[in-house]
Amino acid sequence: MRCIIARFPFDLTKSGVLESMKGVKPEQVIGESVIIGRRTYPVKQVGQVITRQDRRDFSAGEVLRAMTQLGFTCPGLRQTAAPKRVPSPFQQASAMLGAPAAV
Repeated sequence: MRCIIARFPFDLTKSGVLESMKGVKPEQVIGESVIIGRRTYPVKQVGQVITRQDRRDFSAGEVLRAMTQLGFTCPGLRQTAAPKRVPSPFQQASAMLGAPAAV
């Protein structure tokens, strides 16, 4: 699969990622992560190993997108809904009184 990470194209395969991460000791996970084999790696560590780039050169989102498309599980990836708007006291009072009639 061809993907762009840090403005550079990479041809990644699931087996290639598995081979690259073989023998790499996972660092402590803080934030997003990727499960590769039986180990959970921080997404930035995976990105550094598979791209051979500095971690500051790419975002975690780029690597998460690529790993998800390859079929890896990314437990730190959460689908967040839009925040629920809480009406102000004035808006609550207006809603209880009803909307003005259209003229």
